[in-house]
Amino acid sequence: MVCNLLAAGALCFAALFGWAFYERYWRWRGCFNELGRCYDPLSQTVMTDAGFVWGLMAVVALGLAVVLWMLGRR
Repeated sequence: MVCNLLAAGALCFAALFGWAFYERYWRWRGCFNELGRCYDPLSQTVMTDAGFVWGLMAVVALGLAVVLWMLGRR
């Protein structure tokens, strides 16, 4: 039961990190210059290519959710 709750929490974190990855990196992937920056004139913000880290965190959280779910099934 505890493993299943932890798996659900990890899955929520994976969704949150996946959303952050999409918003901070994936939408802007074609806009980055040689310095790894992208300026959005509409929102007047600068995006950096370091946003891929959110994707790594999403993958780790998803993997943790799967492992915890499998342990909870035993």
